Amino acid sequence: MTVTTITDAELQPKDYASDQEIRWCPGCGDYAILKAVHKALADAGAERERTVFVSGIGCAARFPYYMSTYGFHTIHGRAPAIATGIKLANPELDVWVITGDGDGLSIGGNHMLHVLRRNVDVQIVLFNNEIYGLTKGQYSPTSRRGTKSPSTPQGSVDYPVSAGAFALGAGARFVARSVDTLQAHLVGVLKRARAHRGASFVEVFQNCVVFNDGAFDAFTAKDVAADTQIHVEHGKPLLFGAGKNRGLRLKPRKLELEVVTVGEGGITADDVLVHDETNRALAHMLVALEPPAFPVALGVIYCSPVPSFEAEVYAQASAASAGRGAPDLAELFVTKEGTWTVS
Repeated sequence: MTVTTITDAELQPKDYASDQEIRWCPGCGDYAILKAVHKALADAGAERERTVFVSGIGCAARFPYYMSTYGFHTIHGRAPAIATGIKLANPELDVWVITGDGDGLSIGGNHMLHVLRRNVDVQIVLFNNEIYGLTKGQYSPTSRRGTKSPSTPQGSVDYPVSAGAFALGAGARFVARSVDTLQAHLVGVLKRARAHRGASFVEVFQNCVVFNDGAFDAFTAKDVAADTQIHVEHGKPLLFGAGKNRGLRLKPRKLELEVVTVGEGGITADDVLVHDETNRALAHMLVALEPPAFPVALGVIYCSPVPSFEAEVYAQASAASAGRGAPDLAELFVTKEGTWTVS
């Protein structure tokens, strides 16, 4: 009998899929994100036995069941804390956090803040559909003002959270965006996130066909996408439009962006800003852009690596134990120093 061994480099996207029945609503954007993750891992030759997916609660949280890797389905909002523990216990593991706008930015906002500021080397993929799906359509932290839902029957009066602005404000060193239906783009963004050492935050605009269908049509519909999306790439001009003749520049004597058309009013290609993904101030301006006045920025918006949390923790522990020799647990137990008697 001949046994064929498949190396990680030969794995196909289907090899990262589990045998579990996928249970999302027909037409849900989650299917496309799952497909993109399978493709990104296959392209990278990821080792399944060294890959871990951690989720909280919500529609997105079913994700670990559909991966032929290790996984944890944890509790509401706490996936970043569990992922931090996993990465500290074994820094060699490739750890992914799968969350939603409700799970990650409401009850989990505190944990999201700290995993980003600590710069733990995990990939965080936040599915943003601007609604609570699993609990039947209540408004979420990213829902727009006026959103009518079972919990806001007259329309939400809240100002929504910008996931990108939150991540940047928390100190994230990698912030990116994509759309569930932009398969090639999403796969590329996920691969960049995985290659980044430190916390990678990827917001995916994901359509909920049942409770918030068409929430992003203003910039994802095919007939408007060219004029309402700007795909940013490091070192390349911030151009968009069907003819790539519209761009972004800084207003003269003002620290704000404006849309200009190359060839009109004396505007040339040299007037258009060049994307610098290491520029945090520019990243803040890009995540704030919204239609109809501006296009939505997609791609790697900010990337400026620093040493990861677990790398520094291990380095600190190594330095503290340098020159002391191997610890002796038995000696520690019997030593009189630091012990006392309770009478």
